[in-house]
Amino acid sequence: MTWTEMQPLLYDNTLDTLFMVWWSTFYAVLIGIPAGVLLHLTDRGAILQNVVVNKVLGAVVNIGRSFPFLILIVVLIPFTRLIVGVSIGPTGAVVPLAIAAIPFFARLVEAALREVDHGLVEAAQAMGGGTWTIVFKVLLPQALPALVAAVTTTVITLIGYSAIAGAVGGGGLGNLAYTYGYQQYETSLMITTVVELIVLVTLVQLLGDLVVRRLAHRGARGSSSVRVGLRRARTQEPAVATGEAA
Repeated sequence: MTWTEMQPLLYDNTLDTLFMVWWSTFYAVLIGIPAGVLLHLTDRGAILQNVVVNKVLGAVVNIGRSFPFLILIVVLIPFTRLIVGVSIGPTGAVVPLAIAAIPFFARLVEAALREVDHGLVEAAQAMGGGTWTIVFKVLLPQALPALVAAVTTTVITLIGYSAIAGAVGGGGLGNLAYTYGYQQYETSLMITTVVELIVLVTLVQLLGDLVVRRLAHRGARGSSSVRVGLRRARTQEPAVATGEAA
């Protein structure tokens, strides 16, 4: 197969891969962030400690992460057809891709929030901040570099999953590599597809790393201002206590 013949195939299937990865990442972030936040807030010693909710949600996440993706695609065929009307092609592949990514990303979100300095949470509480304030003013902003790194990892994982989905009728570069590269012995097309997947993963990683470094630099300055607030709140407490005693 000549390069002229490969070009339209590569172009169309690259768009299909980007379509699958984009929408599955979108739904993973949309649902995974609230799930990860809830896992963190209901953990032992957290501000909304609830062992039952934490264990149930954790079990659901663990079950979702334990399914091999190829089996998950097959199991979800009836559900996929119910949701989007088809079970094959890029649109049909988005459903199992998103469902596989949501629990994966939720755990990464939980881990990112766990790394936030607990002193900053104490500062927000000392200044009268409620749960929503702590989540949106402290936890998520301070964990933003780690969350971007989590999104980067999720996108890279989904690129690999999309290739698996393509091999079983999901379209995209995986389908191109399997249909033409493997079944029709088009070695040059197979190699080109693999190289393109490597380039995609590399570009995503480089972009993610760049954003993480910039956010980490800004976050260091933001956390210092919160720590100043904590010190002020603590220094005011003895004064208030002295006034009450008088």
